Amino acid sequence: MTTILICDDDRDITAALAVYLKAEGYAVRTASNGREAVETVRTTPVQLVLMDIMMPVMDGVTAMAQIRETSNVPVILLTAKGEDSNKILGLNVGADDYITKPFNPVEVVARVRSQLRRYLQLGADTRAARLAIGSITLDDRRKEVRRDGELIGLTPTEYEILKLLMARCGEVIAPREIYRQVWHAEPYGAEATVAVHIRHLREKLELNPAEPRYLKVVWAQGYKFEECERDAMT
Repeated sequence: MTTILICDDDRDITAALAVYLKAEGYAVRTASNGREAVETVRTTPVQLVLMDIMMPVMDGVTAMAQIRETSNVPVILLTAKGEDSNKILGLNVGADDYITKPFNPVEVVARVRSQLRRYLQLGADTRAARLAIGSITLDDRRKEVRRDGELIGLTPTEYEILKLLMARCGEVIAPREIYRQVWHAEPYGAEATVAVHIRHLREKLELNPAEPRYLKVVWAQGYKFEECERDAMT
């Protein structure tokens, strides 16, 4: 059974989320602060984390950074209105998505399903199982990305964004379309969210992120993967 970790110091929120997710057939574990969440991820099989940002003992952003040292499990941040700076910081250190409180149960379930679909590799498009563009290779069967043969650690969301851009190499894709394709949701706040993930991808893939060879921005239009001589093999 798929297990989801809910981390929030507000017991009412934790209880409500647990009810929604258990009704969808998920197993649920809970934590009341970031330290407990980090320990749970390290010691227990967990397929997704829902985590508040503002918590005692250890905040969600710090916990996120520690989780990313050992795990690429999808993490959805729970944020309050007006916490934009914390939200962007969380995305920068590896969060895959965020939900703003007060949340809609239908939205929570939809975002959880979207992240799990990618993480558990369901519904993968195997028509182009391997893409090689320049020094970047994406193996969709293994869910691996390499640069010059060296394995690059990506979060599930970063992986899906990269796969989309590589599969449509040379095509400018608007942030709102990237958001729809990757998050499978309406693109509210898409520009800022996608921009954070693109920047994170550049930092991991580009030798010089300030002068990217592959991940290019087209002002006021979107993003594209620039170098287009490639091999695609099934």
